[in-house]
Amino acid sequence: MKFLYYHNPRCRKSRETLEFLKEKGIEPELFLYLKTPPSFDELKEVIKKLGIKPYDLIRRNEKIFKENYKGKDFSDDEWIRIMVENPKLIERPIIIAGDKAVIGRPKENVLELLED
Repeated sequence: MKFLYYHNPRCRKSRETLEFLKEKGIEPELFLYLKTPPSFDELKEVIKKLGIKPYDLIRRNEKIFKENYKGKDFSDDEWIRIMVENPKLIERPIIIAGDKAVIGRPKENVLELLED
């Protein structure tokens, strides 16, 4: 099975989860989403695979969130657009395998993708 990994190399948790995958014999394809943000449709599909609401994928401790979006009410599509325009707000890492995806926090979440 092919694994796609939304990765931020500067993030310790992202690096740790990537190492955890490699220890399990998995070499995922890396997607450096901060350099090349996903499109609206791509991110919408990822959120569908995660089985969560767009707001649940937002990093709410980021300065940009606190200054611009905290306490505001947006539709799901608007939250997706906000993340596409500000990829730093996308929680990381995200690991995708087929029609399933998990957020790699904690890193053990990736085990859900290996069960099938």
